[in-house]
Amino acid sequence: MKLQGWKERRLNRTHMFLWGLVLAISTANPGWAQSGTTVVQAHAVVATDAVHADASAKLAVLAQVADGFHINDHKPSFDYLIPTQVKIEPGDQFTVKNLVYPKGNPKKFDFFDAPISVYEGTLVVGVLLQAAKALAPGTYTLKGKFAYQACNDHACLAPTSVPLAVTIKVVPRNVPLKPVEPDVFRRIKFE
Repeated sequence: MKLQGWKERRLNRTHMFLWGLVLAISTANPGWAQSGTTVVQAHAVVATDAVHADASAKLAVLAQVADGFHINDHKPSFDYLIPTQVKIEPGDQFTVKNLVYPKGNPKKFDFFDAPISVYEGTLVVGVLLQAAKALAPGTYTLKGKFAYQACNDHACLAPTSVPLAVTIKVVPRNVPLKPVEPDVFRRIKFE
């Protein structure tokens, strides 16, 4: 009988976890998905009451993960884990300059030897936008989605997403902008 090295044992545990994950997803209670229970709720807000053409604008995506669940970090601990992502639909009015994700929290689970980085509770993702140079004053809708895979301590649900839509008012340069929800935007380091 040949003794397994630590790499082989870890690989075997990883394979067992992945097969267990597939089995858990495929045998999950189908009534749960149809019950209307939402694991993650998300919405977006703009940092100011309006924006100017040819200027940067800050957006925050606020997501609330239901109690008893977690979602993977944007940079998951392992390649095969589904990352949490904010995806903004491309358009002529605004482009995404940068996305700022919070750092996940390490959490230990029975199915891993080491803690993995996850989000629980409330998280805020920053989106730095650039308004188009020739953007006329008016109201525009920016659409996107908050994509994630939710898990609890025993199983993971299928990857899914929450639609996002935010209305952005564009005003002439001589109109001053007023901050909206400054407490939210203090939590984001856009640098």
